[in-house]
Formats: sequence, C-alpha cells, structure tokens
Amino acid sequence: MATTKSSISVPLSYEALELTHVKLSHHPHGVPNATPVVVITLNRPEKHNAFTPQMANSLECTFRMIHFDNRVKVVVLTGAGRMFCAGSDLDIGFGDGKGRAVDFRDIGGRVALAMHRCHKPTIVALQGAAVGVGMTMTLPAAIRICHEQSKYGFVFTQRGLTIESCASYFLPRLVGFSRAMHLIATGGVFPPTPKYFGDLFTEALPDAVQVLPRALEMAQEMAETTSPLASAMSRALMWEGPRSPEAAHLLESRVFHHIMGEQDYREGVNSFLEKRKPQFKTNPQENGPPGYPWWFPVDVQLGLPLSKSNL
Repeated sequence: MATTKSSISVPLSYEALELTHVKLSHHPHGVPNATPVVVITLNRPEKHNAFTPQMANSLECTFRMIHFDNRVKVVVLTGAGRMFCAGSDLDIGFGDGKGRAVDFRDIGGRVALAMHRCHKPTIVALQGAAVGVGMTMTLPAAIRICHEQSKYGFVFTQRGLTIESCASYFLPRLVGFSRAMHLIATGGVFPPTPKYFGDLFTEALPDAVQVLPRALEMAQEMAETTSPLASAMSRALMWEGPRSPEAAHLLESRVFHHIMGEQDYREGVNSFLEKRKPQFKTNPQENGPPGYPWWFPVDVQLGLPLSKSNL
C-alpha cells in the first residue's frame, strides 16, 4: 500500500528528530525550522557508517517525511567521517535465510524505494569510499558527487551475495549493461573513473572536503531555480516511461499539456523575462497530471498473499 500523508507526521524541525545512526540538519545552518535543502548524514563514523536495520529505518522514515514536506526542495545525503559507507555491518549480518521468502524485504531496497518515490531529488555527496549497499542505495538519486581518490564497488559476489537495493533495475540503466555486468561479476573496488563507472558520478573532486560543499552548492541552486512539480514529473517520465518513442511522445504530450496550465509554468516564464529568481509553489502531490502515476505501482508492503509471482 502506498504511503499516505495521513500516516506521516512532518516535523517542524528535522534537527530536533532523534534517529538512530542518522543525523539530520538544515542548510544553511542556524535556521530553526525546515529549509529548502535538508542534509541527511549517515552517522556511524566509528564503524565507517556500516549499514544497519536501524539506519535503514531512519532513512526510510526521513525520505517519507520529506516527500510530503512542501518546505523541502532538495535532499543531500552524505556520510560522517572518512568513508561514505562501508556496506552492511557484517557483525550484524543479514539473517539465516529461514522463514518465507515472500515475507522478506531487503533493508537496502526499502531505502532505495523510499528515495525513488520521494518527489524531492537527492544529491549524494560520497565524501569517501563506498561499497555494497553503500553504493546500491545511492542509485535512485538524481546526482552523485564523489572523491576521486576514494574507491567504490559493488562487492556482493565477493561476499557470496546477490545484489539488492533494486540495483538490478537501476544500475544497468545508469551505466549500461556491459559496465554493470563487469562491476557485479568481478565484485571489484575501483577508482571513480568512466572506465569502470561510466558517468555514474557527475563530478569527482580531488579533495574529500570539497565534496559536501559542492553538493550543497548544487542543491541550493536547484532549490532556488527549479520547479518541484516539473522536476518530479520529468524524473518519473524517465524512470517510469514507455518503451517506444511513439508511446513516450503521447505520454510526454499529455503531461506537458497539464504542466502548461499550472502556476509554475507561468512563474518560470515570467521570472525569466523579468530576470529574477522564480518563486515556484506548485505541490507535486496535489498538482500532478490526471492519471498520475501512469504506471502500475507495485505494493511491496508485507502481508501480500503467497503466490509464485511473489517469490
């Protein structure tokens, strides 16, 4: 079942929330209530931000809140300390494989779907190395910025595991099937160069301390200059679009026609002609086009009836 606003409590201040293994902050600093840019920090530096079920719960909860919060326009996700994320905490493990497969949901996938479903774009600032779920959970983000001297990898096969966090969907679409196959088949850890990752990383910066400030700079610009409605619908058109150019044309035309009748379009044109920053106010939850979502969302909540298609 899809998350509804009635089931989510949006806080006055994200900094006041007490979440396990995750820290939330406003940007710029010193603002008491939610700002257009909210920073999510993986906060287990003593464990290199190794991923835990509690961290997954905190991230999933945060993305769901931000999805419904009209004050927030862009999310920045980063890590505390010298690594972005060392993958899952192997001291905790993944379970013993007992019970029904239909009742299992990988925790990285829950986070990836929460990020993907959030109408607000995410910029990931990988200020240090990342492996395993530390990489796969970033794939639904709009932008990834990294440190060029750090290394990154999808190490699952070297741990006797398969990929998760919806990576089988996102990774080949982002880097191509050939590179995705190489990354997964080798399970290797590599520098963030196009040879291995294509253009998965928008920017690779020479100094680790440059990564988060650059992500915040980009997030602030996006928050000030892009329409939340146009951004959310454009990303949905790419991720959930038809498979033929003709069908894409028909869908894009229908969505474009709807957007032309919205306030954000008039504001975008007027602000450009008047040489000022736009003041976009249209809410993606309330002003989406008729028939949105145009795809068939799959219910991934527990409690589905047991059938072969659910295994």
